[in-house]
Amino acid sequence: MAKPKGAPTFIFPSVAHCASIGREKDTVVADMDGTLLRGRSSFPYFALVAFEVGGILRLLFLLLASPIAGILYYFISESAGIQVLIFATFVGMKVSDIESVARAVLPKFFSTDLHPETWRVFSSCGKRCVLTANPRVMVDPFLKDYLGADLVIGTEIHVFKGRATGLVKNPGVLVGTNKADALENAFKDEPIPDIGLGDRKTDYPFMKLCKESYVVPAKPEVDPVSLNKLPKPVVFHDGRLVQKPTPFIALLIILWIPVGFLLACLRIAAGALLPMPLVYYAFWALGVRVYIKGNPPPPAKKSIGQTGVLFICSHRTLLDPIFLSTAVGRPIPAVTYSVSRLSEIISPIKTVRLSRDRATDASMIKKLLQEGDLVICPEGTTCREPFLLRFSALFAELTDELVPIAMANRMSMFHGTTARGWKGMDPFYFFMNPSPAYEVTFLNKVPYALTCSGGKSSHEVANYIQRIVAASLSYECTSFTRKDKYRALAGNDGTVVEKPKLSPNKVMGC
Repeated sequence: MAKPKGAPTFIFPSVAHCASIGREKDTVVADMDGTLLRGRSSFPYFALVAFEVGGILRLLFLLLASPIAGILYYFISESAGIQVLIFATFVGMKVSDIESVARAVLPKFFSTDLHPETWRVFSSCGKRCVLTANPRVMVDPFLKDYLGADLVIGTEIHVFKGRATGLVKNPGVLVGTNKADALENAFKDEPIPDIGLGDRKTDYPFMKLCKESYVVPAKPEVDPVSLNKLPKPVVFHDGRLVQKPTPFIALLIILWIPVGFLLACLRIAAGALLPMPLVYYAFWALGVRVYIKGNPPPPAKKSIGQTGVLFICSHRTLLDPIFLSTAVGRPIPAVTYSVSRLSEIISPIKTVRLSRDRATDASMIKKLLQEGDLVICPEGTTCREPFLLRFSALFAELTDELVPIAMANRMSMFHGTTARGWKGMDPFYFFMNPSPAYEVTFLNKVPYALTCSGGKSSHEVANYIQRIVAASLSYECTSFTRKDKYRALAGNDGTVVEKPKLSPNKVMGC
């Protein structure tokens, strides 16, 4: 049967014909864009580095340079087009900042774009190698830490005094024969690879060096590999952008940020200046959606000696206590660990910082509960993915009046949390979303029999509350802690250096 007119002609069979059984002793070499990943363009990943390290101006510079890169790539030289992207993105950047983004930001986006057929073959082999035109510094952490790659061969960027010059080292960008030469050099003392996987003609030179070679046809409609099939889930990730910044999305972000910042200032002012019973309606009028489920408990009656309720809240952003207060229509104080000065200034609720001294914190929380209701986030830090971190058990020892709160939120453009950046911008980025949303679910009060006074240990109480909150949200419980998150994303243990204390009247949680 004749092929349809215009259909691409491949000299290698499709990857769908590659057997994946019994490959435990085989070596596979795969290209990245269009092969290991579904997307054939690396622009979104360069754009992520540009925005996270250089901000909106660097993203604008990259976007303006992208038409030149496209013309060079498709009509003159694939290598020259990629070189333009590398220069526009990296020139002047600290290599340590690039490495930080590659470790903390890019894995989330890479992991959602894995090609299922390529992954079927790649994951079945005992030794895995990736050969890519992308800068190695940008892809190495994801490929090795999350996909189990043994060897990553990529374009090497030129560095001067710890900063990228925007140029690349010899032999240049790894495309065409440069890829083949790099593969030969890497395997000069080893047997030639068993399987070669690529998606375009410039991959053919290295594919011809392998015992078997297969091409990955362009199939934009194919579904990506489900996240539960990855060797390692992406529990923690950083960065401000929610969506992968294609050129069109990048343009929208650049145009929206000035408008969004003004809108965020207006929303923050409404939350900080209006009486709390009116904040709910003001948020809805300004495009912030607040959904309330369950029945909030009434405030404690001091006249009859009632102590306050301790709300045990899952932690999504530093705004959790604010939206809890919005849901109940009254300001509820919160205890927190680390906050920025700017957040302290604009906060509409009273909060008090934890000292991380167990006796001091216990005494402080008991005193606050004598005055009324209180909210605490026992995870100690935020998590974006559908996981709950380990709940600290201290709260369970202090009161039996425990009400679990399941928090969920929705952001379409910007994340309202950061581990690497300045936390003072967290509320602004959240409110810069066109229509952010929060869902506050009040769960049933913990029965007396399941509290410490009922004979349970503090750890049993904390684990029980973690489980019921996770079940309400359809999240997964983990034993990860604040230290695990910051070690993964920021290269430290998340310890906050003590700063001079401010007045406790206005503080916002982290």
